[in-house]
Amino acid sequence: MNFSSAQVTSFRNRLDERAEQLREEVRDGKRQSREETHARLAEQARDTGDDSFADLTVDMRYFDMDRDAAELQLIDLALTRLSEGTYGRCVDCGQDIGLSRLEVEPTAQRCIRCQELHEKTHTSVSTPRL
Repeated sequence: MNFSSAQVTSFRNRLDERAEQLREEVRDGKRQSREETHARLAEQARDTGDDSFADLTVDMRYFDMDRDAAELQLIDLALTRLSEGTYGRCVDCGQDIGLSRLEVEPTAQRCIRCQELHEKTHTSVSTPRL
């Protein structure tokens, strides 16, 4: 897909802005983790329910930081594709991803068809059992 220089600049700016926002969130999460370690949260716990809540709080903070780090990796890949001139091409089939998809999801690596196939073959959904 051939993008105008204005489109490339727009995508790059959006990706850079989102990356900076994510880096700030990760920094905040790390700072909060240092300030509110499990031990400190558990000290304030008065019963098992409070202790469980402290565990959940710590786990959610780590989950958020992991999610942000994964999105940062996608942004880095998208910026690399922009620099290499391959941005907007599906990494699986080589076809254009589509401008509307990229505007909604600027880190998209696949066209809709290949993304659907990827999700069907690479996502495991466990069925709850009794």
